Amino acid sequence: MIKLGSVLAMTVGTLLAAGPVATAAAADGPVVVTDKGAVRGKLTHGVREFQGIPYAAPPVGADRWGSPRPAAAWRTVRDATTPGAACAQNAGIFGEKASTSEDCLFVNVTSPRQARKLPVMVWIHGSGYRNGSGAIYRPYDLVRRGDVVVVTINYRLGIFGFLDHPALDGTGRSGNFGLEDQQAALRWVQRNAAAFGGDARNVTVFGESAGGMSTCAQLASPAAAGLFQRAIVQSGPCTVNNWTEWDGTPSWSTSWLPRPRAMAETQGVSVATDLGCADTATAAACLRGLSTEQLLTKSEYGFAPVYGGGGVLPLAPVDALTSGRFNKVPVMPGMTRDEYRTFEAAQQQYGVPPMKDEAEYAARVTAYVGTAKAVQVLAHYPAANYGSLSEAWSAVVTDANFARSVSDVSRALRRQVPTYAYEFADANAPWVANSPQPTFPTGAFHAAELQYQFDTDYFAGRQLTQSQQQLADQMTRYWTQFARTGTPNGPGSPHWSPTDGNTAQSLAPGRVRPINFAADHQYAFWQAIYR
Repeated sequence: MIKLGSVLAMTVGTLLAAGPVATAAAADGPVVVTDKGAVRGKLTHGVREFQGIPYAAPPVGADRWGSPRPAAAWRTVRDATTPGAACAQNAGIFGEKASTSEDCLFVNVTSPRQARKLPVMVWIHGSGYRNGSGAIYRPYDLVRRGDVVVVTINYRLGIFGFLDHPALDGTGRSGNFGLEDQQAALRWVQRNAAAFGGDARNVTVFGESAGGMSTCAQLASPAAAGLFQRAIVQSGPCTVNNWTEWDGTPSWSTSWLPRPRAMAETQGVSVATDLGCADTATAAACLRGLSTEQLLTKSEYGFAPVYGGGGVLPLAPVDALTSGRFNKVPVMPGMTRDEYRTFEAAQQQYGVPPMKDEAEYAARVTAYVGTAKAVQVLAHYPAANYGSLSEAWSAVVTDANFARSVSDVSRALRRQVPTYAYEFADANAPWVANSPQPTFPTGAFHAAELQYQFDTDYFAGRQLTQSQQQLADQMTRYWTQFARTGTPNGPGSPHWSPTDGNTAQSLAPGRVRPINFAADHQYAFWQAIYR
């Protein structure tokens, strides 16, 4: 069966003398001195760009599945004009390139040409904890128009970042090495923001999809306390544990959602056994002795953050948020209106044919919610109300997973911190560049908003219309104003009220307005279904 869960510095007075000599940098370009040495970047698109700066030591050899350690210093000016290697991963369905590098813990910094004590926005990339890199996202408009410093980061993915096995350590960190990488990058920002013109006391962490889930995890992680002052959660269903396979079968254990430790350890032991490392007494050495390529054969399904047992994530994010045991900063949670259409499209690309009739649609719904509740769901989402069966099924999962979570998160947070909910709603957003157009309209699909925020490889060659570009500019104002002040409201922007648990700001070309988000996505109905 195809697994749907898988698809998807402050200036230093002197350079430190210890450590390896860095590659000589180009003769021109801006130079910044970090806590480990000087880096030379480049001027491009009206901004300064520094790429491939190590924020931690390579997690290789004995450090594979270990907490990130400090990077070594360098003596000469380091070339920071090209990205560092992406973390080890298989090729992705939307054009992500395969990588076999485990020396991959790099940050990229983009800042205005004249920058002093500006807000810093740290981007955590998505793609299911199995693909992607920080360098794919180039934040030129955010930096130039929003007058902020943006840092994009790499973190260990798949089996390298989220394998949980009792042999790896006994401190509750096993399974969350990728989250520890993100925290190490945030600590790098604390030490080095000022050198790039940023304010280390005004940091916003934001991310989409698995990056949104990571942002929720950092909100819930005691170890991240004080590392950021705002958070933006884009399309991260932080409170949901009922993900689905393409045929409706629930698949939490193989999804990209956070998992309880017992489930994760069972998976880790099974994977280790499949790799020839069944003996717990020798499993750690055995696994560390395998090649990157061997491990990548198992780096496909279900590797995601792990909660419980102390360590990085003591509580499930849903429990941390609802109980008030989280890092209390202003939060902006949101989603795209037609989230699940991306996942339905991906399945077609993998060869799953479109549903042939309403009986197959009913079978998916039944597998998803059970026979007793399927009648209610089918009556609430009749196929006749949609242009295709794929759109009907996508509406079901979008509302049950993503929208229900946004409403849950909004209700939990608004009582304790300023909370501004949103919905990206451009039904005509251009489809991704490296994937065939599916058999149904993609609408405001999962990840659609990224092309309104970044120059990104996923949408290479795609062009926004004038009204879509105006929406992109408005989103930039909202996002960067939130980073600057903790509220998205500012001069020239339609007013955005804090959510009351039901409302959200709808973001569509020519129509930015408040909506009753909970009603639009049948929140009360789904609460009753899952009661």
